[in-house]
Amino acid sequence: MNLQTQFKTAQKDVLTLSKRPDNNVLLELYALFKQGNEGDVTGQKPGILDFVKKAKYEAWENKKGMSKKEAMQAYVDLVDRLKK
Repeated sequence: MNLQTQFKTAQKDVLTLSKRPDNNVLLELYALFKQGNEGDVTGQKPGILDFVKKAKYEAWENKKGMSKKEAMQAYVDLVDRLKK
């Protein structure tokens, strides 16, 4: 199975996890997903009072420079670990 197919399968699998991951893991999943789909972060950083959007933006920003391929593989690996 190629990486793109594994990535799409992992996106479906994450919705069926038996246990909801903690917020840090959810942010990591979000950041890897965005980096894998779109590449480096874009747009303006949300304001200081928009805690959720700011946390998501910063998590994605931390992946800056990671290739889409690396991010997709990391996402697949993380979802595989969460499924166990």
